[in-house]
Amino acid sequence: MAIIINGASKRIGLTLSGGGFRAAAFHLGVFRQLQSSNLLDKIDLLSCVSGGSIAGAFLALNWHDPLVLDKLDRYLATRSIAVGSVIGGVLDPFHSRLDKLAETYERDLFHGKKLGDLTEGPRVYLNCTNLATGNMFSFIAGGQGKSEMGDYELGFVDAPNFPIARAVAASSAFPPVFPPLRLDEKVYKHAAQCDYVTLSDGGLYDNLGVNPGLAALNQLDYLLVSDGGKPYAIKDAPTESGAVVLKEGLDIMMEQIRGLQFDRMEHRHKAGAGPRALWFSIDSREGEATPGDSVFASSIATNLKALKDAERAVLARHGGALVAARIALHAPELAQ
Repeated sequence: MAIIINGASKRIGLTLSGGGFRAAAFHLGVFRQLQSSNLLDKIDLLSCVSGGSIAGAFLALNWHDPLVLDKLDRYLATRSIAVGSVIGGVLDPFHSRLDKLAETYERDLFHGKKLGDLTEGPRVYLNCTNLATGNMFSFIAGGQGKSEMGDYELGFVDAPNFPIARAVAASSAFPPVFPPLRLDEKVYKHAAQCDYVTLSDGGLYDNLGVNPGLAALNQLDYLLVSDGGKPYAIKDAPTESGAVVLKEGLDIMMEQIRGLQFDRMEHRHKAGAGPRALWFSIDSREGEATPGDSVFASSIATNLKALKDAERAVLARHGGALVAARIALHAPELAQ
């Protein structure tokens, strides 16, 4: 699926950040713009986190379906699953809230498909945070490669029969709303090194999903980074509550990681050790199609609730405009 530029084959990666349905709708706008530019089918790698995993896994599973983007848009407009999953998990003694979340993804998006069913399309990483090792834990499939799961420290195992819905649920299991996914050695043999592992929202480790895009084994020439997450905003009335400080502290640490990843991508490329990275964040005004899009898009909540028509329209327009602007400014050869 690589693109040919000046007679040479070039590989493109796309990372899809976390940020609930808001991020998924933002990424949908990116998909539509890339499709209109004849670039979507040239993507070689998708690295997905949380809300980005919802969008990325659905796209990859339906890679050759001409209506896939419309179906994703309809899903984001008609489904609200966070509240129902929490209540259902609390009342059902046999299933956790995470089980309920996976069941909704199974019913509405993935219909029993496994990682091994991602045979078409790009290489896909559905990224989580391994609470046993503190590393990124990835479910990987597609791109004509084997289906596997694991992290670099404990190791990887073949996983063609692991349900896509459960991988996406683990990637989007934002605390404290959803508990982590527990894997024992029967499912993931390397878990025996820790007794078992638990997997939480990939955004705890890196909400941008940058690491797979920088990995040498993926040999990317370009890396598009779609950031629909929640950049830290200046507070008119910063908290005085000790309890709220814990949440604010987590947001600040995530913002620090976000900034370091942008810096890391730039310096890796300048050193000749990484792809040319083009990143764009939801709060960016540079490249917005309509004044105020960045403010409106950034104000939408990052949860798993159905989005209104106006919200989806602005998010899609903004995501599409930003990726088009970055390509035109930093990699115009991709638009040829």
